[in-house]
Amino acid sequence: MRILPLLLSFLSFAACKPKRPVRQPVPVSEDTTFLTGTFYVIRHAERNPGPDSTLTAAGRDRAGALYRLLKDSGLNKIYFTPYRRTVATADSVRIRLHLDTCFYAADTSGESFIYQVTRHGDWGKHLLVIGHSNTVVPILRSLKANPHMDVIGENEYDRLFIVRKTREGTVLKEVCY
Repeated sequence: MRILPLLLSFLSFAACKPKRPVRQPVPVSEDTTFLTGTFYVIRHAERNPGPDSTLTAAGRDRAGALYRLLKDSGLNKIYFTPYRRTVATADSVRIRLHLDTCFYAADTSGESFIYQVTRHGDWGKHLLVIGHSNTVVPILRSLKANPHMDVIGENEYDRLFIVRKTREGTVLKEVCY
């Protein structure tokens, strides 16, 4: 007999339990910077052999040329993969312009880069992105840019892709440096 009142009180408690609120989507406002910005996307400079190698003398020269090319571009931050060659490619720009940095995983989908930009709230900014021969084109595609190539050659280090994303669309420009 004692179990019946206990069971009834439990059932009434369960019936009174409030329903979980339905999550409503938040509309994106007209003045948002989400999914906009200017992205300077490059492959790391010339490197020595090995899986996590340093830059060659030519690679260090190219890193210096990158600084001279981008010193007045208004960069806000540098994104690179956690490899010595990408970090060294960014060093002259990072040190001379006193820029903050962020690592992203070297994946062949570009998803890790997009995730990190979103996570750090860097949409709408001017970002330098340093990747690898097999990650640059996927990053460009993840930014909705349409490069004229499918891959970057193993010995190509001189391409700078400038992606300007606005609410009106995406513009891709390629420069050799």
